[in-house]
Amino acid sequence: MSACGEIIDDIEDLIQSQDITPKERYANKTNVTIRAKRVSKAIEAQQNEKLETAEKPILESVIPGTQRIYMKTWGCAHNSSDSEYMAGQLASYGYNITTDKADANLWLLNSCTVKNPSEDTFRNEILAAEKLGKHVVLAGCVPQAAPKSEYMTGLSIVGVQQLDRVTEVVEETLKGHSVRLLQPKKINGKKVAGPNLALPKVRKNPLIEIIPINSGCLNACTYCKTKFARADLVSYPVEEIIERATQVFQEGVCEIWLTSEDTGTYGRDIGSSLPELLWKLVEVIPDNCRLRLGMTNPPYILEHLDEMAKILAHPKVYGFLHVPVQSGSDSVLGEMKREYCRADFERICDFLKQKVPGITIATDIICGFPTETEADFEHTMSLCAKYEFPSLFINQFYPRPGTPAAKMQRIPPDQVKTRTKRLTDLFYGYEPYAKKYTIGDRQTVLVTEISHDKKHYVGHNKFYEQILLPMDKPLLGKLVEVRIAKITKFSMIAEIAQGEKEWVNCTTLSNGETTLTSQGDTVMVVQKQSPVSMFVLVAAIACLVAIAYRFYLKL
Repeated sequence: MSACGEIIDDIEDLIQSQDITPKERYANKTNVTIRAKRVSKAIEAQQNEKLETAEKPILESVIPGTQRIYMKTWGCAHNSSDSEYMAGQLASYGYNITTDKADANLWLLNSCTVKNPSEDTFRNEILAAEKLGKHVVLAGCVPQAAPKSEYMTGLSIVGVQQLDRVTEVVEETLKGHSVRLLQPKKINGKKVAGPNLALPKVRKNPLIEIIPINSGCLNACTYCKTKFARADLVSYPVEEIIERATQVFQEGVCEIWLTSEDTGTYGRDIGSSLPELLWKLVEVIPDNCRLRLGMTNPPYILEHLDEMAKILAHPKVYGFLHVPVQSGSDSVLGEMKREYCRADFERICDFLKQKVPGITIATDIICGFPTETEADFEHTMSLCAKYEFPSLFINQFYPRPGTPAAKMQRIPPDQVKTRTKRLTDLFYGYEPYAKKYTIGDRQTVLVTEISHDKKHYVGHNKFYEQILLPMDKPLLGKLVEVRIAKITKFSMIAEIAQGEKEWVNCTTLSNGETTLTSQGDTVMVVQKQSPVSMFVLVAAIACLVAIAYRFYLKL
């Protein structure tokens, strides 16, 4: 039973960027200064300025394979999954996916509507594409929620539930037409969560599959606009999710991430629940592979605390949970229309820490919500000091047009900056890993990524804590035992503690026919040349040389 159920009556669906590292998140906050925010006129000037744009080539017919598509994605893991599905369909149809913006014929921009800076970047990218004379297709929450925005006039849009028709939209756009598919998707008159999970995909990381399990939410918080785009809760059937997981593990994936606007709400519309889904998923996850659960809001995990603790303790599931609290003040939580209070959140943290020793709990804070007083903010500070969250996502309040909070009187910018700096300083003031581990401790980690500085492999232990490893050996897709050599604020640096023969290969992508390599911070699959095929190739070249030589002698 909620500790304050009689006070608040709604729940939130704010999307978070689950796969952004804490170091990235806080890199720009170490020098926060206390001064009034200056309103930049750069965006307004760009809108008013008549840019000289290159002429877009209009194609009478489109031959897939001759056009190049550049894709850019902002936002959460759900958005990333959507982009992977769109890339998969375009590639299957014959289009070339490129990272070269200048060389591309069309830019496909997949947006995030969480806060203004993301939308401003989205708008600027559209202007850049038009200036270069590129065709543009928009996707994601921003155009879905506000398709009539002036800067989107005349541009093609593929809605969040129409991703399976992205090839149609791209083809017509290349022909000079404007196409907008924004309607909810229905099958036999019934709404569905999104595209069929079995559609082709081009994964950003071939070792990691992001599986959306539901879309939308049960309520809208006063500050959040995401529901304008994703609408009400619609869950994928359990069987479809299980089939997708089974399929991707056979394709060489060794880690799956479950994502949605709120994973905790899964199944409430179809007579199921998140624990029911997770227990069935555990059965199809191969030994030594892993599952990471996405963001869940406090009210719905409260209903399943005991079962969730058992699942998070399972060896195939990371002991990691992202539970956004947003504020430590019951008053502010009430104004936000969150369906819980501080005591509820503390109950979740305390219970999981007791039942899953070592668990990582990540959370989010919004600084400067319009009704937040100094006393309210002190409650937030005390909550964060109590739990010393290893991952703490600090956001300043931004009014989203059309939301109730946008109509509230805002707190002066200098006060918001002051509070943001105080909370950031608190966060930097503790070392969670130094309290938990010592130099020389051994950990078992699954290695799936390349670090952003491109100098280390990235592995994660049972609690999804980041452990950096040297790149002098082929560790991608391997489960290895390591020894902690250095502890930092955001990660640990380790050395291999066992022989190569003891490593466990968790993926079929690293075998006799394929190998894993890296380009920058991207994991890539390379087809190996077998000795037989190499012999055939050499023999063929030799024959061609001999024939050419004999032809030359005759001359």
